[in-house]
Amino acid sequence: MFENLNVWEVGALLLLALLIFGDRLPAVIGDGLRMVRNLRTMARNATTDLSKELGTDIQLEDLHPKAFIRKHLLSEEDEQAIRKPLQGVYDDLRADVTNVHKDLKEVATAVDPRTPGSSSAGGSIAPAPRAGNYDEVT
Repeated sequence: MFENLNVWEVGALLLLALLIFGDRLPAVIGDGLRMVRNLRTMARNATTDLSKELGTDIQLEDLHPKAFIRKHLLSEEDEQAIRKPLQGVYDDLRADVTNVHKDLKEVATAVDPRTPGSSSAGGSIAPAPRAGNYDEVT
């Protein structure tokens, strides 16, 4: 947590805390630690209650919806059966996007007048004349 702070910065923070809280600093630190302990106990109790209700062993990391479904509702075969058609669609889409990107690059280099040897079917395209300022155009 404090790995990117040097000794002087940590000392300055402690001095600032001492100036703000004064002689109440030990009580404030104790209250903060008690709150953290209570939060951990509440999280542990919630996961224990959820484990009892579902009848399986649940860890705090398992509460993410993807991890929960993967671990408790799907077998590995079911997961592979779901992934297989989606993987094929993903691969096809990725190949199509790559081809479109390649085609767009080819068109851009063919049309770009700054690249040497670029020309279109009807010869070279002259760049459009730039309009001057508003007064010159009107």
